[in-house]
Amino acid sequence: MSTDISAAVDAYLAPRLAPHDEALRAAVERSEAAGLPPIAVTPMQGKMLHVLARSVAAESILEIGTLGGYSTIWMGRALPEGGRLVTLEADPKHAEVARQNIAAAGLGDRVELREGPAIESLPLLEQEEAGPFDLVFIDADKPSIPDYYQWALKLTRPGSTIVIDNVVRKGKLADSESRDPAVMACRRMVELLSADDRVAATVLQTVGAKGHDGFVLATVLG
Repeated sequence: MSTDISAAVDAYLAPRLAPHDEALRAAVERSEAAGLPPIAVTPMQGKMLHVLARSVAAESILEIGTLGGYSTIWMGRALPEGGRLVTLEADPKHAEVARQNIAAAGLGDRVELREGPAIESLPLLEQEEAGPFDLVFIDADKPSIPDYYQWALKLTRPGSTIVIDNVVRKGKLADSESRDPAVMACRRMVELLSADDRVAATVLQTVGAKGHDGFVLATVLG
């Protein structure tokens, strides 16, 4: 399927199944105005995260990589009363924009944004006994995702779901000769999953407005 066709399908589906309200629309516009990179999840992917959070009845969510808070809003809206979402963002500019977007969406009471490198924030969450989290979404620097995955396992419980974005890399995941650090890390991630009896995992390839990519979807086993 060509990128043009898959993007057209997204354009048809999104207004019907993942429509933007004022808060989501403003989050996109505020992020663009601030010059954040255009790498947030698409509306359909945001809705997928929302549905996944509801499907596991998530009361606690961990997000690694906030960017402008667009995916944070989608997941935060799936939480019940008293639910919480902890989101980690390394870039101070991104964090500031995300705080504005989260507050404007009315989620300031259930979303905690921690600023700083995730690899430093994750051990603190463990020390604070902040888990277990019912859903973990990893969408941060790709060379570090194998490490983030290991931390996700420490901070979840049997039955928790782990989602990792952007692992197919426009098909480059299949290229064993690639020296791209992101591709190499994603291949290492797949090898970890294949040998890890603590999870049941798959990779879902995706097409759409962002082209060819895919998610890891994993369930933590008992």
